[in-house]
Amino acid sequence: MYIKIHRSGDGFVVALCDEDLINKTFEDGDLQLKVTEIFYKGEEKSEEEVIEILKTARNINIVGEKSVKLALDNNIISKDNVIKIGKVLHAQVLTL
Repeated sequence: MYIKIHRSGDGFVVALCDEDLINKTFEDGDLQLKVTEIFYKGEEKSEEEVIEILKTARNINIVGEKSVKLALDNNIISKDNVIKIGKVLHAQVLTL
């Protein structure tokens, strides 16, 4: 998994994705998801490191079966946060 932290002002957005999805595009009707290197390809981290980062994040963007499963299994997201675009799982979380 790749995880990338985008800092902006006082906050940050965490982007997490499965390695094999970088530079792929997924479509489903009007929905389109581009898994760009610039947004998603950060550092490779252990599952434990990823979990700790996700627990502190208020804005999370997750793509891929492995990444979504990790977030679900650790109660970081709920099934209500997950959609499927084409053949890929995607979740977004924004807490205020």
